[in-house]
Amino acid sequence: MIIIIVFAAIVFIVLSSTVFKLHPLVGLLLAAIGVGVFAGLPIDKLAETIGKGFGELMSKIGLMVILGCVIGAILDKSGAAIKVADVILKLFGEKRPALAMSVIGGIVGIPVFCDSGFIILHKLNQIVAKRTGQPLATVALSLSGGLFATHTLVPPTPGPLSAAGNLGIADSVGLVILIGLVVSIPSLFLSTWFAGKYARDVAIVSDAAVEEPVMVPANQLPPAWKAFMPIVLPILLITLASFARILNFPDLWIKWLGFFGSPLVSFLLAIFFSYSLFADSAAERMMECFKSGIEHCGTTLVLVGAGGAFGAILKETPLKEMVSVWLLNNEMSGGYLLLIAFVIALFFKTAQGSTTSSMVLTTSILAPLLASLGFVTPIQITLVVMAVGSGAMVVSHTNDAWFWVVSQFTGISARDTYRTHTILTGLQGLVSFAAVMVLYWILV
Repeated sequence: MIIIIVFAAIVFIVLSSTVFKLHPLVGLLLAAIGVGVFAGLPIDKLAETIGKGFGELMSKIGLMVILGCVIGAILDKSGAAIKVADVILKLFGEKRPALAMSVIGGIVGIPVFCDSGFIILHKLNQIVAKRTGQPLATVALSLSGGLFATHTLVPPTPGPLSAAGNLGIADSVGLVILIGLVVSIPSLFLSTWFAGKYARDVAIVSDAAVEEPVMVPANQLPPAWKAFMPIVLPILLITLASFARILNFPDLWIKWLGFFGSPLVSFLLAIFFSYSLFADSAAERMMECFKSGIEHCGTTLVLVGAGGAFGAILKETPLKEMVSVWLLNNEMSGGYLLLIAFVIALFFKTAQGSTTSSMVLTTSILAPLLASLGFVTPIQITLVVMAVGSGAMVVSHTNDAWFWVVSQFTGISARDTYRTHTILTGLQGLVSFAAVMVLYWILV
C-alpha cells in the first residue's frame, strides 16, 4: 500500500507544476501532507516533521548555496569567468564547448557535491555559451551531466564512499575509485550528446537565479591563476580533506584539513581571496557581489527546503522495512542481485530525492545479505556499489535539490527541466548500469 501512496505522490508532484500550474513549493508540501495522512503517520506530528525536514536540509545546503551564489557573482563581476572560459576554450577548442563542460563537470564532481560545483560554475556556463554561440541550456546540461556522473560513482563524494563503507570495503576505496571512473565514462559522453541534441531549443526564463554576465574588457581581466582560484581553492581543500580520511592521515591533520575542507570554510576562504581580483575599490565591488549573489538564490533555497520536507515524511514511513523483508524472502545471486540493487536505489532516489540517502539506504539493506548471496570479493562488492550508484541517478525531479539548482541557476522552467535534466539523469543511470553489467561479465 505504501508503495502505491508514494508512487501517487510522485505523479502528483510532476503534474502539479506541469499540468495544474501550481508553484512547485505548493505541490511538494501538498504531496508531503498527502503521504503522511494516507500512510497513517500521526496527524499531530506531520507539520513538525515537514518543518524539521525543511530545516535539516537547509542546514546542510543553505549556506553553501548562498556562498556559492556570491562566488558566482564574483567570477562574473571581476571578469574571472571570462578568463577561465578563454583558457578552457583554448584547451578544448571553441567547436566543442559541450564536451569541455562535461569533462570539467566530471573532474569537479569527484571531490565536490554536484550542486555546489554547479553553483560555483554557473557563470562559466553563461560565458562559454556567449563566446561560442551555443545555447545556454546545452552548455549547462553538459556540465550538470558531467558533475552528476562522477558525483554518484567516484569517491570521495559521500554517496559512493558511504556505500563502500556500508558494504565493508572501506579499505578498497582505491578500487572503487578506479571502477567508478570506468563506469562514469559512458555517462559523460552521453551527457555531451544528449545536451547537444535535446537542449538546443530550450527557452531561458527571466525570473530564475540567472542574469546576463558582465562583459569586462580584455585589458581589465585578472591573470589566469587568480581567475581560477575562487573555483580551484574550494575543490582543492575539499579534495585534501576527503583523501586525508581515506589515506589515514594523522588525526590532527584530518581534523584541520576537515575544517578547512568543509564547504562552508572553503567557500569563505575563496571569497576572502577574491578581494584580490579587483584592482580598485575592492571592498565596494565585493559588497556588490554579496548583494547580487544573495538576491539571486532565494527561490532556490525555498524549493530545496521543500524537497527536504517531502523526504522527511517518507523517512517516517515503513518503506525501508518493507524492502528488507522482501529481500529476505527472495533468494537471488549474480547479475540478478545487481539488478535488484539498481532497482531499489532507483526507487529510493525517485521517492525521496537525495542521491546520497538513496545509496546509504540501499546499501544498509543489502549489507547483511551479500555474503549469503555469494558476493564476497572486493571486486564483486565494488560492482554492487556501482549498481547502487547507477540506480541512485534515476531520476532527479522536483523533490531533489539538484533539480532546482540546475533549473534556477540556468534559467530553465520546471517543465523544460523535466524533459531535459530529468530524462538525462534517467538515461545516465541506465547507461551506467549497462557498463556495470559488462564489467560483471568480464571480471567476475
